[in-house]
Amino acid sequence: MYRIRQFEQSALDHSTSKEALIAGSVHLCAGQEAVPVGAMAALGADDRVIATYRGHGWALETGVPAREFFAELCHRQPGVNGGRSGSALITAPNERFVGENSIVGAGGPIACGIALAARMEGANRVCVVTFGDGATSQGALHEAFVFAAAYKLPVIFVCENNGWSEMTPTPSITGLERLARRANGYGMQSATIDGTDPLAVRDSFALARAAVLAGKGPALIECRVPRLWGHYNRDIEHYRPKSDRQESLTRDPLALMEARLCTLGVSSPDELAILRDRLDRDWSAVLDAVRAMPLPDPDSAAEHVVAPVPAAKAQAEPRGAEKEITYIQAVNEALKRELAERADVLIFGEDVGHAGGIFGATRYLQRDFGADRVFDTPIAEAAILGSAVGLALEGKRPVVEIMWADFLLVAMDQIINQAANIRYLTRGTRTAPMVVRVQQGATPGSTAQHSQSLEAMLAHVPGLRVGLPSTADDAYHMLRAAMHGDDPAVIIESRALYQRPGPVWPDAARQVTAGAALRRSGTSLTLLGWGAVMPAVEAAAEALDEEGTDVSVLDLRWLSPVDWDRVCATVAATGGRVVVVHEANLTGGFGAEIVTGLAERLGPAALSFRRVATPDVRMPASPVLQAALLPDAAKIVEAARELLLSNAQPRSEAYV
Repeated sequence: MYRIRQFEQSALDHSTSKEALIAGSVHLCAGQEAVPVGAMAALGADDRVIATYRGHGWALETGVPAREFFAELCHRQPGVNGGRSGSALITAPNERFVGENSIVGAGGPIACGIALAARMEGANRVCVVTFGDGATSQGALHEAFVFAAAYKLPVIFVCENNGWSEMTPTPSITGLERLARRANGYGMQSATIDGTDPLAVRDSFALARAAVLAGKGPALIECRVPRLWGHYNRDIEHYRPKSDRQESLTRDPLALMEARLCTLGVSSPDELAILRDRLDRDWSAVLDAVRAMPLPDPDSAAEHVVAPVPAAKAQAEPRGAEKEITYIQAVNEALKRELAERADVLIFGEDVGHAGGIFGATRYLQRDFGADRVFDTPIAEAAILGSAVGLALEGKRPVVEIMWADFLLVAMDQIINQAANIRYLTRGTRTAPMVVRVQQGATPGSTAQHSQSLEAMLAHVPGLRVGLPSTADDAYHMLRAAMHGDDPAVIIESRALYQRPGPVWPDAARQVTAGAALRRSGTSLTLLGWGAVMPAVEAAAEALDEEGTDVSVLDLRWLSPVDWDRVCATVAATGGRVVVVHEANLTGGFGAEIVTGLAERLGPAALSFRRVATPDVRMPASPVLQAALLPDAAKIVEAARELLLSNAQPRSEAYV
């Protein structure tokens, strides 16, 4: 406990001094030291821990080396994450400590995935996830309660209750004397204990661990602790009554433990003073070593965002037997093949198991591979995506279905703040190779909450692969490529194309998560699109061909990464003339990124373009109104004609 207090005092001093070694906010656990010390005395050597951003004590107790840990806070190159994580986001430095999480309540869903992996492996281990009292109001945490209770997962939820939700007194917003009572609504066991007593903590965790491993479901332990310091390192606590501060000092776990040791005759003030002096000298040497460590190499700042993509192999001939199946059948067959060939593949989501998915993408997969590998989940998107992160960290290959792209918006944290961060923060030593299957776009009758195209939002996030198949063959091969990739990937399918048939070559060489496809070669201009608009793009190409205008058709396929070599070569071969088409609304659409990227690479003077997209409106349900808004072949042909006409004028006219 004293070593944790040393660490926290140094973190406070070195983040508030005139020449601070630590930049930014630091959230310290002074007053909570007995909880990780007691808990780790009861937990097994293989048990996992996910901590809140106030988790320095947990990291130290799970074995994260103090020197490399403090070096990380000081943004040094030898830090456990090379200076990339800082105080609040120490990430996966070893198998036991999964990491801290700076998003309130976000660790709960990930803990469910880690516990689910343990259950699948038949491993005798639990996952502990900590959070503050304020986090018990967070939706993601409650989704984790639902998920863990539904499957009786070996998770111990730990609320370190210091009475303050950041700067707001917790009792004023919860109305509960015991936060542990919230577990009752989920059928979970719970307890409220004195978090200043490491022996009480140890015994409570031992009981909880035995119960969850016995299959009784998750448990919630509320540890009552004092808040000795402010919410963060520079918090002057102007909002806090003096009486509350003074009361907290009477519950300082370190002082209480020292007094207890002396009262029991186990130690004495002199002996404890000698021990503190020795620990102080040891810690001083650690600080000297950290101060001497080098800063990170600036040239490394952009490394380890995603894994390098192998060069695409030339398509081998013959490609094997051809099958004529629909787009949605191709998705099903890709999932079926991966389940058959790889034991680490799991498929789950809302209605994907028993019912086979609302669009039939997973039909019969549970029947053929069992409910342990293909299963239904609660309607809890944050828990679905977060559990996939945890499973991926434990070596599984989860494929999750989110019914509609619009539903991603209620759980984007688990994709953006969790999955996409892991490779970068750990400098490539850990990653979360999960696949999110989702469909998007407008079809007759779909409403504004079931028709958005969100690919630009996802492609904006470093660390994600984003692909949009437009043919049955791509639906098959791009999904399989994502399932073999080393990074989190989002495969965005088109509901409008699900019943569209096409040839598929299942035995062709496996693809990589990159590469555009040249569907048609011409010289007049390039029609470039992706996903649902491609049938309209190809129809426009046919219409233009009948007029004597030969065009290239380029299917971008992967928006992250963009195949800039193919894009630039294709557009350059058509005189720099390009019509970019997408179903998403115009402003902020990915088409703007394509046009800008071409201008940067080919030069603005070498480029003439038009964009065809949905106007900046919400999507109506009426088929008539939708048709007036969505890109179609006629609109693409019109844009191509305008571009060719303007291109016949002086080049400056192309930008009017």
